[in-house]
Amino acid sequence: MSSTRTAPDLKTVLFATGMVLTLSMGVRHGFGFWLQPISQSHGWSRETYSLALALQNLGWGLFGPFAGMAADRFGTAKVVVAGVGLYVAGLLSMALVTDPVWFVISAGTLIGAAMACVGFGAVSGIIGRVAPESRRSWAFGISSAAGSFGQFALMPVEQYLISAAGWQNAFYILALGLVLLMLPMALLLREPPVQKATGPQQSISAAIREAFAYRPFQLLVAGYFVCGFQVVFIAVHLPAYLRDKGMTDPSLAVMALALIGLFNIFGSFYFGKLGGTMPKRYLLSSIYISRSVVIALFLLAPLTSWSVYVFSAAMGILWLSTVPLTNGVIAGIFGVKYLSMLSGFVFFSHQLGSFLGVWLGGYLFDKQGSYNTVWMITILLGAFAALINLPINEKPIARLAPAGA
Repeated sequence: MSSTRTAPDLKTVLFATGMVLTLSMGVRHGFGFWLQPISQSHGWSRETYSLALALQNLGWGLFGPFAGMAADRFGTAKVVVAGVGLYVAGLLSMALVTDPVWFVISAGTLIGAAMACVGFGAVSGIIGRVAPESRRSWAFGISSAAGSFGQFALMPVEQYLISAAGWQNAFYILALGLVLLMLPMALLLREPPVQKATGPQQSISAAIREAFAYRPFQLLVAGYFVCGFQVVFIAVHLPAYLRDKGMTDPSLAVMALALIGLFNIFGSFYFGKLGGTMPKRYLLSSIYISRSVVIALFLLAPLTSWSVYVFSAAMGILWLSTVPLTNGVIAGIFGVKYLSMLSGFVFFSHQLGSFLGVWLGGYLFDKQGSYNTVWMITILLGAFAALINLPINEKPIARLAPAGA
């Protein structure tokens, strides 16, 4: 019996994926608030907690291509449901596990796998399939803005939960919230069964070989490594950096991360919109070099509350604005048939950078007593990414049999 289920329209897809990204990215963005209370409660060094978050980012990248394959083949809804279960299990492990080794393994692996199922890569396929080509970059920008809204809206919520309920109870409350708010969104993302096309079709293995042999894809992968290194180092270590510098008011760190999320709503939307009319490679290059400039100015300027606010707002504009442009380049070159999977592979590079950025921040701080070296690395990597994005060819790849438009 054939299914009568119809594909959701673009507004429904953007609403549902927006809610999923708002919750998944918002909760994850606040994990830096738990660094000190968990470390102090268990008597751990900062490196232990940093390593757990580093493994989360690495796991997100490792599981990303497989979550993308599953989303392309079985539908986004099933992958989102699996992601909610993994996310809840990960939050509970962060609340309950007291052994440092098992904390790093369980919290890192479970939430890393969860983010692969409810992050940008997993939902990009359904957005790309539903949005017309002329609005695809804009649609990716909307979804990125939703993730940014979560970073803005949930920062004060998470800090309040830690202060009012305690750091363990805060995890329990967030886990319950994910179940109640995210699972219903999966019902809105159920696509009709994919109809088998006639004629020669590109296989998954052929699509992977084609992508990794193509120079523009290689450059995109290398640039996204830098993106992950920069943003996750800042997201996790900025609150601790401010406290180390004598700025002990917890509301300052909350406001800083919230401003990043707030301004990235606008950055993601408008860079996504610009990606429909301007070469995406030039926009990506401008984002990376601008990050380096903003970080350098932040380090050179006297550290005050206002310098933190200006830095956060500027970084916010540049934060996730790479996402709609990167996914737009992938869709433009290779089509949308394997978009979630290919986005997952590119995002794996992003998460390798995230792993190194968050872990290196904790490791070098414990060795040197400061974050100065890691800040310098973020500046140099930004200049590197700006250069390698410039020669990317965005034109559709020439192939004998199309893989999907």
